[in-house]
Amino acid sequence: MKPLLMPLCLAAALLAGCDKPPPQPAEATPPAPPTQVGEASYYGPQFNGRRTASGERFNPESNIAAHRHLPLGTTARVTNLENGRSAEVRVGDRGPYAHGRIIDLSPTTAEQLGMRQQGTAQVAVQPLRNAER
Repeated sequence: MKPLLMPLCLAAALLAGCDKPPPQPAEATPPAPPTQVGEASYYGPQFNGRRTASGERFNPESNIAAHRHLPLGTTARVTNLENGRSAEVRVGDRGPYAHGRIIDLSPTTAEQLGMRQQGTAQVAVQPLRNAER
């Protein structure tokens, strides 16, 4: 029986440390979403009341925005690079479809950014959070 005693002692010693859960790797922080820089424009009055890609009716006084790629419901900060003014918007529509534009804003948001008079502005679009699923 002595030859069996050594492997049993070794197995008991190895199993003694098994009552503790293995160490968990530290959660990696997700990388910050990339900021997109380009030209913004805003919705014209012909879009008032029309349905957006998210199904809601467009309200010119809302903070809704149209973006080609950001998921619907994403909140983003849009900063006018010419004057530093910024506003938070919610992506609720697709577009813009004008060449060279990266985002369409509501007229109210365009006013907040100080770009309503000229119609377009160079902006930075920084996604803040995706929609809650």
